[in-house]
Amino acid sequence: MNNSQYRKLIIVGSGPAGLTAALYAARANLTPLVFEGIQPGGQLTITTEVENFPGFPDGITGPELMDRLRRQAIKFGAETVFKSVESVDFSKRPFTLVAEGKSYIADAVIVATGASAKFLGLPSEKEYMGYGVSACATCDGFFFKNQHVAVVGGGDTAMEEALYLTRHAAKVTVIHRRNELRASKVMQERAKKNPKIEFLWDTIVEEVLGTTTAGQKRLTGLRLKNVKTGVLTDFQCDGLFLAIGHQPNTSLFQGQLELTPLGYIVTKPHSTETSVPGIFAAGDVADPKYRQAVSAAGTGCMAALDAERFLAEHE
Repeated sequence: MNNSQYRKLIIVGSGPAGLTAALYAARANLTPLVFEGIQPGGQLTITTEVENFPGFPDGITGPELMDRLRRQAIKFGAETVFKSVESVDFSKRPFTLVAEGKSYIADAVIVATGASAKFLGLPSEKEYMGYGVSACATCDGFFFKNQHVAVVGGGDTAMEEALYLTRHAAKVTVIHRRNELRASKVMQERAKKNPKIEFLWDTIVEEVLGTTTAGQKRLTGLRLKNVKTGVLTDFQCDGLFLAIGHQPNTSLFQGQLELTPLGYIVTKPHSTETSVPGIFAAGDVADPKYRQAVSAAGTGCMAALDAERFLAEHE
């Protein structure tokens, strides 16, 4: 076995879950190898300000928080590589992972590949991401105090986001491509009863509008299209929240690990163990419910402790 390619523990993913797992595993002298993947630092690198991560009363930027976590893990002996894993074989131990054509072998693996918010796919949406466009109300709602924000979506997530945003925003407009919601009756009623929430039916976002003044980008509105009439209108608002769902990054593990119908990795109750002994899952890849940086970091800690225990038992 080529020694450079063998590790006791490999961690796939470098968001709060992956890097917290790396920190704990490194301090347990497991010298983990972390594959950073296509989005080093995970979803937090596309959020500008993070104010709800404990220990930072003045807030911290997403990229800076992830950089600190990475440096902390490396300080204790973790190794990170800017590579993406392209295939895995979890059918037998030791497990095999292939990244950029090179095979890596591990006695245990922590999967922390996260989830990606689904986007509309507009170039302008990408441009204003973090400058008025967000995919997380609990992360960014606070920045829209007494402002007018729009929420795109018609499911439970969209209603939850809209209701949460009424705590901060003066007005929330829900934009939905159909003329009825997919959300559960309870969530629909709650949203419709809220005086701050209005609905725009049969409507899609064609473009995100904004300005750049003194080098600062800012969303100023949306170009909307009525799907029945085809009429375009410019709609003034201060923020756009996308609530059209999340996609767990698990295509790599189909047929290797048990997944839920929505594609999230199934873990055993009160554990990060997956359907394959020696493979653990942490963070949003196994969490369709909370999806917060701090909860992801918590399960990263759990996965490292579970992996450490597993390796001790299988020495």
